[in-house]
Amino acid sequence: MTDAGGAPQLSGEERSRYARHITLPEVGVEGQQRLKAASVLCIGAGGLGSPLLLYLAAAGVGRIGIVDDDLVEPSNLQRQVIHGTGTVGQAKTSSARARIEDLNPFCRVEEHGFRLSASNALALFVAYDVVVDGTDNFASRYLINDACVLTKRPFVYGSVQRFEGQVSVFNLGRQSPDYRDLVPEPPPPGLVPSCADGGVMGVMPGLIGLIQAAEVVKLITGIGTPLDGRLLLVDGLSMRFRELTLKRSPNRAAIDKLIDYQAFCTAGGSLSGETSKTMNSISVVELKAKLDQGGDLALIDVRNPSEAEVAVIPGSELIPLATLDREEVIERIKTIAASKTVYVHCKLGGRSAKAVEFLANHGIDAVNVQGGIDAWSEEIDPSVPRY
Repeated sequence: MTDAGGAPQLSGEERSRYARHITLPEVGVEGQQRLKAASVLCIGAGGLGSPLLLYLAAAGVGRIGIVDDDLVEPSNLQRQVIHGTGTVGQAKTSSARARIEDLNPFCRVEEHGFRLSASNALALFVAYDVVVDGTDNFASRYLINDACVLTKRPFVYGSVQRFEGQVSVFNLGRQSPDYRDLVPEPPPPGLVPSCADGGVMGVMPGLIGLIQAAEVVKLITGIGTPLDGRLLLVDGLSMRFRELTLKRSPNRAAIDKLIDYQAFCTAGGSLSGETSKTMNSISVVELKAKLDQGGDLALIDVRNPSEAEVAVIPGSELIPLATLDREEVIERIKTIAASKTVYVHCKLGGRSAKAVEFLANHGIDAVNVQGGIDAWSEEIDPSVPRY
């Protein structure tokens, strides 16, 4: 990525705009021309994508693609700083594009307002020089990784959870490690909470996204030493940085095609596809009707206590998922189930499904509330805050 042959010339206005770059001997005019000629695809315009997109645009990357199918929500604004109150309800791609074009009119932005999938990833990736991960789930990361391997594109990885983050550069060369060397198998569903479930300190995506942006600029200009074969670990509470060495596994199977990544990640957990399909479930509309009827039912909330501080469904009892393996908790639920039908909810329905299966293994029949409290807020009671 260091060949500047045929790079576009910089106008006088661009030379003035990028003067602080150009005066760096390591960058100079040639490096700035490489940035102008380069194209970067960012998967996600959320917490990681916000600083990443802003700083790549400010740095002078000539063409930026944004893949995201979400709309801006108020709960995004605590960390997704590319968006604002005035863009709530807009597509994240269009909100981000407007902000980038205001920041740097020399940057060409391409919106891809759809979800990345195995059917569109390869055709999309070949149109860009570098692919950057701004997602928050394992299925997307495996998909991005495998598509980068097949299209021979470098993959700048980043992830954030609570007060911690990680950054690395995968697939830079034939001997470079990739995401499957870091995470050979996906963890069981529900074991690692998402940002929505576990929370995240708002500045952490900013910090990690900036490091990702720095890696992209280094790759494009050919300066410095990229995080190839290295995993940078950031602890925001202690503000300590650690580095781990990553090596390519010689025994790992070659990546020769894209697969069903949702099924792949589900298979990595304790919930089988068969169990999920046959699990007794109920919609929030049906749950509301039963609550209104005043029947013998108990609604158990398996979210974390900190989530219950944000929002609750009235009448629910908080029993966090992490406590279900305690004998006294199981006995408590058995006592409840002896006289009432037990319904279980979480934020979106994943942890509650895991709880229903766990309870079934202990002889307790329970019903999963599909969509959880998020669906309750959207379909039943908008006064319940979404997060």
